[in-house]
Amino acid sequence: MATIGDEYENLDQKVYQAIKEMIEDRTLLPGHKIPQEKLAREMGISRTPLISALKFLEHEKLVEVKPRRGFFVRLFTIREMIGIFEIREVLEGLAARRAAEYITDAECETLRGIFKVFEGVGEITDILAYSKADRKFHTMITHLASREFLTTMLQTFNIISLTYQNIPREGLIRDPNNTLEDHIQIIDAICSRNPELAETLMRSHFQKAIDQLKKKIKES
Repeated sequence: MATIGDEYENLDQKVYQAIKEMIEDRTLLPGHKIPQEKLAREMGISRTPLISALKFLEHEKLVEVKPRRGFFVRLFTIREMIGIFEIREVLEGLAARRAAEYITDAECETLRGIFKVFEGVGEITDILAYSKADRKFHTMITHLASREFLTTMLQTFNIISLTYQNIPREGLIRDPNNTLEDHIQIIDAICSRNPELAETLMRSHFQKAIDQLKKKIKES
């Protein structure tokens, strides 16, 4: 039998997940204040579970508190993002290796279909659509790795990556026209069941993003 405590715990978790998804899909934008009263009203909840969820998100570094101003979606600096991408390089390299070991033919079809609409396009201009495909790509590879803790860690790091960029870039560090080939090569390596190549290509993919961020620091 569920207790009142269980109900509160489940509510806190649901609110936490809902806000996390709002940050991930950029309904709540980096650097913007989180409208507590509006969210509580829309969710039909009191501020108690909302505050609980926001504090947990603060612990995950996705949200920050500004004294006397409230909760804000955290906006990361370029230097902080370099550190995040260095971690993602290692972890997603491992995820790509594991994915190449575990992927099924049906999953390979799904993975190949993610960027199908962009192949053969002379110039990719729909940044929002490409950003969504990029997130789906990285999320799927992480799930294919079949490692619960790896998935949990990378979900947060992937969302953090979205909170650095301004609105027009939709969380992308490099231009889509420069990353599409990277994605296709990684998919080919995974679907060819080549773990070593998949990991190498994924790590190279992230290293290029890191180099791009370091270049921005030098130019500033």
